[in-house]
Amino acid sequence: MELLIKQRVFSWTDTYDVYDANQRPLYFVKAEFLTLGHQIYLYDMQERPLASIHQKIFRFLPEFEIVIGGRSLGALKKELTLFRPRYNLDCNGWRVQGDVWGWDYDVVDAVGNYVLHITKEPLHWGDTYVLHIPDPANELLCLMIAIAIDAANCSDND
Repeated sequence: MELLIKQRVFSWTDTYDVYDANQRPLYFVKAEFLTLGHQIYLYDMQERPLASIHQKIFRFLPEFEIVIGGRSLGALKKELTLFRPRYNLDCNGWRVQGDVWGWDYDVVDAVGNYVLHITKEPLHWGDTYVLHIPDPANELLCLMIAIAIDAANCSDND
């Protein structure tokens, strides 16, 4: 399956719309305004909260807790690397690694099977990502991982 994440450019906080492959809106993402660290929430189109990401503050490198359905599934922690961005994901034994430019990311399971591929689309007004998710059962978790990676990259640039 494929999801498209588009950032709303004219918004006071990080706000995204999430679409399926046919450009139908599925979710929207909104960050809280004036918080210490990123506090990001995922809603369905009926405005029901589904998941959240909470930045753990006072860390040397960005770290984000992923919560789905009120249950913490783990954290995404940026690792100190020289060239390729890499994240430690203490959830399901998955690993995250990016390309040199930090535009494409792959998430693989403990045995190396592909779980998620994230591509940042160039030349768009606002951040735009395409997510390729082989197993639809992983949709929400993969979506939250992609949003956490974007938040971690934004934290690096602050």
